[in-house]
Amino acid sequence: MALLAFPLVISFLKPHTSGLSLLRAGKPIPSRLCKRLFLRRHFTRIGVSAVSTSAIPQNSSSTDPNNEPLRASVPTFQQAIQRLQEYWASVGCSIMQCSNTEVGAGTMNPLTFLRVLGPEPWNVAYVEPSIRPDDSRYGENPNRLQRHTQFQVILKPDPGNSQDLFIRSLSALGIDVSAHDIRFVEDNWESPVLGAWGLGWEIWMDGMEITQFTYFQQAGSLQLSPISVEITYGLERILMLLQGVDHFKKIQYADGITYGELFLENEKEMSAYYLEQASVNHIQKHFDFFEEEAHSLLASGLAIPAYDQLLKTSHAFNILDSRGFVGVTERARYFGRMRSLARQCAQLWLKTREALGHPLGIASDPVNVVCPEELLDTAVKKVNDDSRLFILEVGTEEMPPHDVVDASEQLKELILLVLEKQRLSHGEVQAFGTPRRLLVSVENLCTKQAENEAEVRGPPVSKAFDLQGNPTKAAEGFCRRYSIPLDSLYRKIDGKTEYLYACIKESTRLAVEVLSEELPSTIANLSFPKSMRWNSQIMFSRPIRWILALHGDVVVPFSFAGVLSGNLSYGLRNTSSATVLVESAESYAELMGDAGVKVKIEERKKKILEHSNVLAKSVNGHIVFQEGLLNEVVNLVETPVPVLGKFQESFLELPKDLLTMVMQKHQKYFAVTDDGGRLLPYFIAVANGAINETVVRKGNEAVLRARYEDAKFFYEMDTRKKFSEFRSQLKGILFHEKLGTMLDKMMRIQNIVTKLSLALQIGEDRHQVVQDAASLAMSDLATAVVTEFTSLSGIMARHYAIRDGYSEQVAEALFEITLPRFSGDILPETDAGIVLAIADRLDSLVGLFAAGCQPSSTNDPFGLRRISYGLCCICFF
Repeated sequence: MALLAFPLVISFLKPHTSGLSLLRAGKPIPSRLCKRLFLRRHFTRIGVSAVSTSAIPQNSSSTDPNNEPLRASVPTFQQAIQRLQEYWASVGCSIMQCSNTEVGAGTMNPLTFLRVLGPEPWNVAYVEPSIRPDDSRYGENPNRLQRHTQFQVILKPDPGNSQDLFIRSLSALGIDVSAHDIRFVEDNWESPVLGAWGLGWEIWMDGMEITQFTYFQQAGSLQLSPISVEITYGLERILMLLQGVDHFKKIQYADGITYGELFLENEKEMSAYYLEQASVNHIQKHFDFFEEEAHSLLASGLAIPAYDQLLKTSHAFNILDSRGFVGVTERARYFGRMRSLARQCAQLWLKTREALGHPLGIASDPVNVVCPEELLDTAVKKVNDDSRLFILEVGTEEMPPHDVVDASEQLKELILLVLEKQRLSHGEVQAFGTPRRLLVSVENLCTKQAENEAEVRGPPVSKAFDLQGNPTKAAEGFCRRYSIPLDSLYRKIDGKTEYLYACIKESTRLAVEVLSEELPSTIANLSFPKSMRWNSQIMFSRPIRWILALHGDVVVPFSFAGVLSGNLSYGLRNTSSATVLVESAESYAELMGDAGVKVKIEERKKKILEHSNVLAKSVNGHIVFQEGLLNEVVNLVETPVPVLGKFQESFLELPKDLLTMVMQKHQKYFAVTDDGGRLLPYFIAVANGAINETVVRKGNEAVLRARYEDAKFFYEMDTRKKFSEFRSQLKGILFHEKLGTMLDKMMRIQNIVTKLSLALQIGEDRHQVVQDAASLAMSDLATAVVTEFTSLSGIMARHYAIRDGYSEQVAEALFEITLPRFSGDILPETDAGIVLAIADRLDSLVGLFAAGCQPSSTNDPFGLRRISYGLCCICFF
């Protein structure tokens, strides 16, 4: 672990010429080697400071301030670490060291978890060897290691251009970001163990996830302020892409020595421990001991050592999980215990830092950007009488695909309400959207409000005049309010009361004045399933980075979420000149087209389908069309570029459901079949923008190959046994502490289906199918494929049953016991499937309620509402 944390590898690990050997031999050292040795000893000492943003131009992903391309040679593994350390140090981060306790991710290091709490600024970077027993593959899988290396960056508070800082770090690594398909794919990150969550992205390069990028919202179950940005690089994956190798073993760790030569044996032996040798009984005891020790340390007021014990409980749990001991229900209980410790550690840490007087200071509040009045004065002077096109573009960091559609339609409806309320005549109103922008256009928007007379009710007549008929203060005040004479008032009966009324001529204002006032609240009224904060208290899907608001050639000035509106937009991330100056609303569409951005969702869909069909036909195939996949992919890109890739035909021996699930769910690829529906060894990925198609194709093929190698690894493990043999392994999967293992649950279900079959008067032949299926039900939960790909539960049971010669009726019932899996899913249709599905849900509901797991108004950790909903659907629909 220490070796990975330090960026240099000792030269005598493998015989080769080194400065050390030359010195010992008394020989002169070549100047190039002197330089290398000097650079290896050069360390920058800096303090904790604000991250520099002035030196890094926003939206300039691949160029320096002079628009010169940033290039670097392909690094070795240790050089990559050096480059990242040097880059992040250059923008104000302190370079730290890894944790000395096993952690599953850099997030769990106290340098992240504890330090994102509280008001103190914190900008750090460090290497973190991360231990994940469940990823043990004996060194056989190209991308999976039980110990992989992360490079962790924390920016607190959010500097405002963290995405640009990240993109430039890729250039510092030697990545030509203009050639690769680099995308920010939605990731709603959550750590149930740490009581932490945040919104952000998986960052993909040519289909491979290379980094996680998160705006932390909560840690230790506590709301965070200020917000921290976490950037977590997966170094092995990045180096495989950079060096063009197909396995982590082949990565050049340093000159003349590979990653495999250093660490392969470690992977083999630790995999054997985690997957085969670790004693479940001993590890359970370790968990309990570590938990007890943590509570003792918390009682003594020691947050840091208590948190260290929490990390040990987490590692113990991960080992239990890798051994297949933890069932879905019992997982929630373990998570609850660890989450409670994390919350107590966090609370104690905050008290400690407050008692110390926050030695690192208090992070300054974000600047509150207010729209200067002179901007509105200038806009008013430019207005003429002609109706013009109005464009509102809210520019953001990449939004989730479903947010693009929903929010753009919401924005359209809100704009229509404003126009109607403010008496602004207009033509057609349209909504558009891409991952980085919400857009509304209004044709022929007038420049001035329409004149209007409104009837206004005043005070009751009985209170407007005294007994002598003289006007009271109520009547006089009403007249003063609207600047009208007393004799212009008239009487009307409303209900049973007579009131004074006046006809008021409303004043007219310019559209630019009205919109300047209305648009901030209009944007604020957009709602999202999940919203986040960044450098202000504004909640939005993802951070807002620019706002374009133009009525003709007049900027509608206003500010929202710390952003001032203007006439600047932005093109694709991977272009050298991303900024687009929009002189008038009418020129917007052409300018964005020239910048490579297709703002119309339907236009992007059309291009994806047309080009994908052409590519599929080129290999005598058809794309497997999935509307949900298309709707997701179309809003992951601003300029879709379908790319045809190929995989090895030998993978077609794996189950079709497994292959297509990996393609569609994990990689967002379209599968390709022949006329008979047989899967072909091709796929279509949809890249974004101007790319090098050869590079992107090669990258996506490598990613899918690794995914399929993983699937093959698990499938071959499963098929060494008969499907019926997995039933006994269910005794190693805990359902619930008070309800026993999954095997106990299945035995209860067998008893239930016997009685249920009789009650439902199922025939003798179908009753036998029910009994046969019940004896195998949920056995696939113990298989390696379902452990890794949980969404295939039921699907793989059906496949393995047919493979072992069971009848199609039994196999279908094994699939249907899982139905419905979600709202709107298909329901079981066979008698055997219906009986099994009802029995499973009855057992879960009765058992979990009896065990005290009933849901609250805000919490349902065991999914009892979903189970109840499924049961009702089966019984009544």
